[in-house]
Amino acid sequence: MYLSLSDWTSRKASGADRAKTVAFKASPTVIALGIVSMLTDISSESVAAVLPLYITGALGLSMVAYGFFEGMNQSISSVVRIAAGYAADRSNKPKPIAVAGYGLSMAARVGLLFATGFGGILAVIGLDRIGKGIRTAPRDAMIQQASQPEHLARSFGVHRLLDTVGATLGPLLAFVVLMLVPGDYRMVFVVSLAAAVLGLAVLALLVPNRKLVQDEFAEDRGEESSRSAPRPKFRELVRGPLGKVLLAAGFLGLLTIGDGFVYLALMEHGQLDAMWFPLLFVGANLFFLSFAVPLGRIADKTSRAGVFVLGHLALALAYVCAGAGGSLLFLICALALLGTFYAATDGVLAALAGQLAPHGATSTAIGAAQTVVAVARLFASTGFGVLWIFLGSTNAMLIAAALLLLLVPVAWRLLLSKRKEPESTLTS
Repeated sequence: MYLSLSDWTSRKASGADRAKTVAFKASPTVIALGIVSMLTDISSESVAAVLPLYITGALGLSMVAYGFFEGMNQSISSVVRIAAGYAADRSNKPKPIAVAGYGLSMAARVGLLFATGFGGILAVIGLDRIGKGIRTAPRDAMIQQASQPEHLARSFGVHRLLDTVGATLGPLLAFVVLMLVPGDYRMVFVVSLAAAVLGLAVLALLVPNRKLVQDEFAEDRGEESSRSAPRPKFRELVRGPLGKVLLAAGFLGLLTIGDGFVYLALMEHGQLDAMWFPLLFVGANLFFLSFAVPLGRIADKTSRAGVFVLGHLALALAYVCAGAGGSLLFLICALALLGTFYAATDGVLAALAGQLAPHGATSTAIGAAQTVVAVARLFASTGFGVLWIFLGSTNAMLIAAALLLLLVPVAWRLLLSKRKEPESTLTS
């Protein structure tokens, strides 16, 4: 059950005080999971960095087709996120679920070596996205379980920092491989597979298999709890503060188009050579890497919900920069703003959903938030592909920016507006 509003208010005040006095210490489990994500992102992003050009260039498909593909990448994983989170909560041990997800993504890397044509690649990437959907919520639940409550968003920021190191190195590796052996995508896939194998090994060997919900009396006796976890109730996810977070994240996600569109617009306006395309991913990830921990710290000390909502302002401005022109200044600003957006929303949303989860439903709540965002982005990417075809990249980007700027105040009012009754920890 949720705590009462007055309980949330007192917890908010004491939590803010503790965040100022308790020294931050990154858990070894968080570091290990960050290394796992780093290696896995080297694997996945080295492939992702060449897919937009491969689909629209080598395969000659339309922007509508690319928009659908971009959205499918998000939505396929969303199909299993809540189920995987629920399974982790019910088993009370999320590590085996996470291992299954990472293992499935590794198997997809093997499939890339043999897939031919768009259909085969789509099937393999779909398998990889299912693996991502299975592993994400259990992994984030393990991060929360191992973190200091006073520095939860900051711990997620540390994990996302390491994750983003991998997301930066992946496109760089793809760039180097294609410079050395132009057009040899198979070599990129071999590098991707090697990184995925290493990531799975680190998870299996270095991350402890701990319960999410402990029996406090068994813990006092120095024993492991044998009590099964409480059964998560889905109706509790949409009630109270968490329901508002899911609603706000969902309609903001409707204006969150795929990153590939931003990069393709920058390429078009800047008239850049295709070989530089992977470096756009690198640029955005470097800014993400720089801001993930500082913005997580700010969220812990001020308002996690506030940082999450305001992060979408950075995204809207990134759209403006991508659609406004092709100068180097606009390109750098777009990448900086895109990286800032992810630093302010990715780990912060997971921390916020986990914080507001009903007892025993941490993985389910995080999975629900990620699912809502992923499904919304499917519609956003597909719809934006249609706008691009009929209106051109500039008009499509500016329209998306304007609509997102209109939604940000609505989300702010939903999550952070002051009422006569005590506030919930949406602001903590």
